[in-house]
Amino acid sequence: MNTIIIDEEFRALLPTLSEETFVLLEENILQNGCRDSLVLWGDILIDGHNRYEICTKHDIPFNTIQKEFDTREDALIWIISTQVSRRNLTPIQLSYFRGLHYMTDKKARGTINQYTPKSGIPQNEGYQKHTADRLSEQYKVSRATIERDSKVSEAIDAVGRFSPEAKRKILSGEVVLTKKALEGMASRPEEEVDELAMRIEEGTYGKKDPAADAAASSPIDVALLGMLPLGKVVERLAEILNSALPDIKKKAERARLQTALKPCIERLESLYSRI
Repeated sequence: MNTIIIDEEFRALLPTLSEETFVLLEENILQNGCRDSLVLWGDILIDGHNRYEICTKHDIPFNTIQKEFDTREDALIWIISTQVSRRNLTPIQLSYFRGLHYMTDKKARGTINQYTPKSGIPQNEGYQKHTADRLSEQYKVSRATIERDSKVSEAIDAVGRFSPEAKRKILSGEVVLTKKALEGMASRPEEEVDELAMRIEEGTYGKKDPAADAAASSPIDVALLGMLPLGKVVERLAEILNSALPDIKKKAERARLQTALKPCIERLESLYSRI
């Protein structure tokens, strides 16, 4: 087997696992082996970075499969779509990936600053509209949401250029920044973005005056803060189920889990439909 190449841009797309989740995955692989194949594009790893790290650390064998892409952007879009298809992403992670998909697609089509000689209109303007509409259908959100998500994605990447740790904290939900606050961040002076990134990394962001901050919070900020405990509970539940499911073979036992989960899902879906 050829040496597997770790591409830092591709790896940076993957949400960082918490220490506890990584340990659970490691224990599962040590007990059951690496069941899922790693995905390669040539020699470049595009899916399975955590499994690869664990397998190489413990000298555990693994299988690989190949994916073929015409361009690097096509590979990026596949990685993004794969991440979004996994249902344990937070709202901010979903927004980030949707926006990144849109921006990557634009880059792949060369839509920026390309004009027809006669009209002065971007050559691919129609395709850009088609792309926004197509992604809105794919992700079941409005076109306006896709376009706002692209600004969120730009802002988070702008913060990440100064501090990868600050980017990780935003995407993990450790630090809450509203989408509205993020949308204008990418166009701000670099000094402001750098300062924000350092405050997030150092843990001082949002700690000036908790009482004043609480009083000044908008209803959406209050709602988002209220979701944080829910996100942690759901993440912990997902970790437990993902660890236990391989050992739960009987359909009746899995049906019991589905029955227990269904009322919770219905309640959340009802709330989601009202937002």
